[in-house]
Amino acid sequence: MKNIRGIYAASMSVLNKDLTLNIDKTIEHAEMVIDNGCHGVAMFGSTGQAQLIPISEKINLLNKLSTSKYKDRFLIGTGFNSLGETINFMRVAKSLNFENFLIMPPAFYKYGDKEVINFYTKIVEAIPESKIILYNFEKLCGYKFSTECVKELVKKFPEQIVGVKDSSYNLFENLKLENFSVMPGSESKLLKGLELGCSGIITATCNVTAELARKVYDDFQSGNEQTVSEKLCNVRGVFEQYNLISGLHTFYKKKENIYENLLPPLSILDEKSEKDLINNLEKFNFSIKSLMAA
Repeated sequence: MKNIRGIYAASMSVLNKDLTLNIDKTIEHAEMVIDNGCHGVAMFGSTGQAQLIPISEKINLLNKLSTSKYKDRFLIGTGFNSLGETINFMRVAKSLNFENFLIMPPAFYKYGDKEVINFYTKIVEAIPESKIILYNFEKLCGYKFSTECVKELVKKFPEQIVGVKDSSYNLFENLKLENFSVMPGSESKLLKGLELGCSGIITATCNVTAELARKVYDDFQSGNEQTVSEKLCNVRGVFEQYNLISGLHTFYKKKENIYENLLPPLSILDEKSEKDLINNLEKFNFSIKSLMAA
């Protein structure tokens, strides 16, 4: 998966009433997002509540995911603070022939570039056959990658460090590396990013905007006039008014009630916010009915 390209969703996790992971529904959702236009999906990113789901349930999902018709289109997020758990989970994934990972540095602790390089060095030394997408999201982990840090990691591990998901947006305009994928974390950065040489996007809201985002991407690649980029950015802007996970699950529960289940401390939107979300999306002719009809 060296130099991934295209539209990737940070896929959602679907939970049962008892808050256990519904493996079949989670995989079905990821496959549906690909069918709707995404080139692939990232499983167990922050949108997938990765930090809240037990390891045993993640492993059970990996076993079933390995039989998916879209197996080669999955990035596997780890979602652990622990270096040991990250490596052990990757070993399980590797045993099932997954090799592409999305990995964020640990949260809570304060550290800098030197420590981050050491963190990824330990991972690569343990799993040298892995392909790693760095996850740059200061808001969640407290650390923001510098261009110098990314360049040093790529120089040190050119076969393993193959890209970055940039949700802090300090890299996608400035980082230029050969055979390296730069993927902003928002649809609002898609067109500008492509114009700057980025490879695509990895975003939460591609769970609902897959068709629109794919058209923007395809039209850019073909040199066609952009006809839906503004709508794509508007839809993203509506969801950004809320916690993205809460907003996405609230939106999808209009399709099926099971989406209303979230692991604490997360929750779906309250009644007023839900009404505002739906009404604001409808202003741009965007609804769960139109999404399902696409």
